[in-house]
Amino acid sequence: MMSRRITCLLFASALTGGCSSFYQNNSSSTSVLESESLQVAAGDEDLVRAIESGNGSGDLSTGQLDDSIDPELKETAAQARASLEAVPPQVEDDPANHDLWQRLRNGFQLDLSVDNERLTQQLEWYQRHPSYLDRVSERGSRYLHYIITEIEKRGLPAELALLPVVESAFDPFAYSHGRASGLWQFIPSTGKYFGLHQSWWHDERRDIVAATDAALTYLERLANRFDGDYTLALAAYNSGGGTVSRAIRRNKNAGKPTDYWSLDLPRETRHYVPKLLALAKIYNDPGAYGMSLPALEDTPYFEIVETGSQLDLAQAANLAGTSMEEIYLLNPSYNRWATTPSGPHRLLVPTTNADRFRDGLASLPVQQRVSWNNYQVQSGDSLIRIAQKFGTTPDVIREVNNMRGDLIRSGQRLLIPTASKGDATYSLSQNQRLAATQSRGGRSGNGERVEHLVQSGDTFWDIARDHGVSVRQVASWNNMAPGDPLIPGKTLVLWSKTASPNSTASNRNNMVRRVGYRVRNGDSLWTIASRFSVDVSDIASWNNLNTSRYLQPGQSLVLYVDIRNSN
Repeated sequence: MMSRRITCLLFASALTGGCSSFYQNNSSSTSVLESESLQVAAGDEDLVRAIESGNGSGDLSTGQLDDSIDPELKETAAQARASLEAVPPQVEDDPANHDLWQRLRNGFQLDLSVDNERLTQQLEWYQRHPSYLDRVSERGSRYLHYIITEIEKRGLPAELALLPVVESAFDPFAYSHGRASGLWQFIPSTGKYFGLHQSWWHDERRDIVAATDAALTYLERLANRFDGDYTLALAAYNSGGGTVSRAIRRNKNAGKPTDYWSLDLPRETRHYVPKLLALAKIYNDPGAYGMSLPALEDTPYFEIVETGSQLDLAQAANLAGTSMEEIYLLNPSYNRWATTPSGPHRLLVPTTNADRFRDGLASLPVQQRVSWNNYQVQSGDSLIRIAQKFGTTPDVIREVNNMRGDLIRSGQRLLIPTASKGDATYSLSQNQRLAATQSRGGRSGNGERVEHLVQSGDTFWDIARDHGVSVRQVASWNNMAPGDPLIPGKTLVLWSKTASPNSTASNRNNMVRRVGYRVRNGDSLWTIASRFSVDVSDIASWNNLNTSRYLQPGQSLVLYVDIRNSN
């Protein structure tokens, strides 16, 4: 859907940035987001390339297949990968088992009798690569029961439950080069529009419950926009409602049919709907295509358990009697070692472990659900520096300690929430996924590991050129997309192919210094920025500052200064 650049037209104050197409009809107002361009969706295309590099028989190694996922599932340890692929043993022919696949088929509503060359091509590809459907069916086994149930509540076509196959290959950590994330591949702006919060602690675009609700709401509204035609709604989900509406207008003006199959749409969108319909045809009657599906009972895989407060994920795994990997795979929105301090306070846990988890949680006092560090402020400390040291944020420290501002003093005691276990325990946290990706980059980069400190004015293109690599490599080694902003002060790991990087880049890096600065009476962000030849926005970014607040004398700041330019 959402790996695309978007231009938006919005009434009132709905959004100010680019987003996927969205339309809402009601008696009083209409909101329209227009989409003009797109990029290939995550998960599916890379998985396709990985399988096509094999022998096509379905005997594809785990390493080959997992290396194709873009890029976040690649950070899993071997245990996590095994957990993701594992499906509890089922007895396929046991009539006592309710078959989830049959329930899926019973809800099909789209026209699967379409005879079109594009649809035939997709069917033939899936038939040649049965390992693809085996793998995505196994991945989806965690989430399908919930998704199908939510689709049935709304009376939507059950074929939509297969859309995550096309969008993300059912990889909950999928992150595309278009900055789309999660099973349903929401870009940041569209995610915000549908209430999917994105913060240091979590990204609800990856939340199974919240993102599924948002995606189905989005699809419903698109279907309403196109008079109930789900082929047009799906095309709009991929390329934007504006793109589809313009294609319809062009055909109307030319006296041509305006159905999906007759429209002149972007290349990816022309193949997007046939992919879903081909999947539906195969899942509807796998035997007709010489294929089979892993048996899947019609029972919930997980339950939603209210926690009431922030909870260390290692504590959660212990209380539930399950693995950390299982907790992360069911709760992929959490970036760190704990749930979000401000909520929502809930966790998805396997159904078989839910009662044990509830009982354990009830006997665990709230104050013991996260560990606390009683920290004494040292000379030169700042909230941002302390937060970085303990893997939290200045906002969390302020909230826990009832602080109104950023001013701290030497000798002051602060309570800081900290992880109860070592970093390695939280193998699917954002930091650990990033570390694993960066360390693994050398296998594909075949270069020398180099750390690059981002400074004002840096671009992916400049950094890639300096080190003889591609922009996409630089981004993927650091779990980023080429369109992501580069924040001054951030450290990138590169696998440089130049024995010694360009003198320009080398000199530039050698001249940048990390400087600690204590605010004086009369200082402002502007005067400090002018003194050190940096931007006000950079200072705010480096120190997590609100530019509308006044600086406090004695406040500590971190600056990244080119010593050739500072005054």
